[in-house]
Amino acid sequence: MTHHRRGLRRLLRDDTLVEAIEDDFESAAISTKRKAMLRFALKLTANPGGMVEADVDGLRDEGFSDTDVLHIVEATAYYAYANRIADGLGIPLEEWIQD
Repeated sequence: MTHHRRGLRRLLRDDTLVEAIEDDFESAAISTKRKAMLRFALKLTANPGGMVEADVDGLRDEGFSDTDVLHIVEATAYYAYANRIADGLGIPLEEWIQD
């Protein structure tokens, strides 16, 4: 999250909400739809082999289209890839990221 905090802050324009999402998105003041998306992304990141059709169905049940699901998977996978490249190369955080 640290690498992407600045973008989230720019999108939400609410530092308190960003902190709440970072601390525990389940109790943050965001929609159930967004919580479902974050649960899905967390599972895909932490346990990709555990993903099942029911996970996708859960997003559909929240109103996400198949295209939305594809975009969620692509964004989650891309960030996992990019973070692993940066971490694997030992790239330090730049000072401006801490803002």
